[in-house]
Amino acid sequence: MATFVLVHGITCGIWAYKPVTERLRKLGHDVYPITNTGVGERSHLLGPHINLDTHIQDVVNTFLWNDITDAVLVGHSYGGMVITGTADRIPERIRSLVYLDAFLPGNGQAVNDLSLPSRRDEILKAVKDRGHGWFLPPLSAHAFGKVDDPKLVAWIEGKCTAQPFATMSQPIRLTGAWEKVPRKTYVLAEKYDPSPFQRFAKELRGNNAWTVHNLPATHFLTLILPDETTQLLVEAAR
Repeated sequence: MATFVLVHGITCGIWAYKPVTERLRKLGHDVYPITNTGVGERSHLLGPHINLDTHIQDVVNTFLWNDITDAVLVGHSYGGMVITGTADRIPERIRSLVYLDAFLPGNGQAVNDLSLPSRRDEILKAVKDRGHGWFLPPLSAHAFGKVDDPKLVAWIEGKCTAQPFATMSQPIRLTGAWEKVPRKTYVLAEKYDPSPFQRFAKELRGNNAWTVHNLPATHFLTLILPDETTQLLVEAAR
């Protein structure tokens, strides 16, 4: 059996992995879904001091305090920033990296740099107009592509919380140590279009260091296609 550490996207929490977490545990795996500081059930800690480094430290500490080694580290969306930074600090503890429709940054890049210009402008306006200049208000369930199930829409929108904007504007600092992780997988949600993530899947295809998959879903693939997502995570652990 494998150990999985799961990192969510912006305005989310461990709830975004609930169906996948249940399936992995049912298969007998150890699973550590993480809610980053200031969001989800930790939204009472929201503050302008929280940045990308804070969220990377959240994950590093989960590894250290739980004595986690040989793990599959998974990041969805913004979580790609966090797992890259984590893997750069503790590559020796990670067996495999999985990017679920996620950002894959280079040294010195921030979410703002990697977002589509139209989405970046929308986010900056929302932060200025409704986030007092330092947080992104909760997003709509349809912000990343249509979600067909109205019950799922209501559930997502009832769970989303504000996101500290410094987590999106702070550039990541990398040494390149994360590239030492032996297995790396990228999963593209092919029905999310236009998407900032298509470029990463395109760039990685044909790279022998990576395995690239497509899933026929919009961005919330952990909730829309939990069986298929779980299967790909299990494959990444082998």
